[in-house]
Amino acid sequence: MPEPQSGLDRRMFLRATALSGAALTVGGLATPSASAAPGGFPDYAYVRTLLTPSQLKYNPTGEIIFPTVRGVYDKLARPLGRYYLYYAPHDAPGGICLAYGDSLEGPFTEYPDNPIVANRWDPHYSVSHVSSPHVLWREDLKEFWLYFHGENTTTRLARSKDGIHFTYDKVVLNTSMMPAGTTETSYARVFRHDLPARGAHYVMLFMLNNTTNHRDIGWGWSADGRAWTFAQKPLVRHSDVGAVNVGGPHLLTRGGSAFVVYNKDKESGGDLMITEVGKDFSLRKHLGVFYDSRSSAPENGRAAAPSFGTDHGVPYMIYEAGERLAGSIAVARG
Repeated sequence: MPEPQSGLDRRMFLRATALSGAALTVGGLATPSASAAPGGFPDYAYVRTLLTPSQLKYNPTGEIIFPTVRGVYDKLARPLGRYYLYYAPHDAPGGICLAYGDSLEGPFTEYPDNPIVANRWDPHYSVSHVSSPHVLWREDLKEFWLYFHGENTTTRLARSKDGIHFTYDKVVLNTSMMPAGTTETSYARVFRHDLPARGAHYVMLFMLNNTTNHRDIGWGWSADGRAWTFAQKPLVRHSDVGAVNVGGPHLLTRGGSAFVVYNKDKESGGDLMITEVGKDFSLRKHLGVFYDSRSSAPENGRAAAPSFGTDHGVPYMIYEAGERLAGSIAVARG
């Protein structure tokens, strides 16, 4: 990975080439933002580590992955904190976990009864592990919808009124729904995004693998978040961006368009990349590096699985920092 000076050079370049939509209006005059990533998004800078496995009570495997952050202060009458941070170990037995805090910069407190979803849930399933929690707030139903995988072939849905105690719903994605030879359909995130031509109000992004053992980004659409149709070709191929594997996708929208942010494997650079897919997902414009992973700790050349939030108007990114299955959860500020 580039040393810090390279990151500075990139920021200087982006300042000069940022899209005009990234400008801030001050006193009626358009003033360019101090720094912008491709697509005019904030240029995030590492702030601190939020969660480290060795400091957690529930720590069956010494690793944690795939954070998702949700503001709950305006959704629950008596939340544990302003923000709920979901995460999980990956290796068996995994387990969907929760931490809570009053600022996206932390500190976050581990929920004392983790895991809130385990790898056995009678009579629904018994698997080696469950992991990769993504929580969607359903404003229409006043519910938290948790999408998670276990095994790597299967993505499941559970639902909750308080974001802590969940009721099992159903399988929403399995390798059997994809082309022959598909071996993994996991690490899914679901977003509210209208696709009128498809009659859809929700989009799912996920990691897709097959017998070639090169991971791509898959996608699907749904009217209700439960019944899904899946594209049979990848949304972003690993070869599109010169990677062995890509994964950890997240949807961002800006200026009437949609963008997918995702990570490369460490051997391919370990950075977060961004691809513009357009409002209707018909575009494939690869915009390059969204976030340079630093060579120093805790990233050690790898940033992955970003989740985004805003705290008092300040944008934040919470993400995996460090070697896969040997890192921590960190926060960057835009």
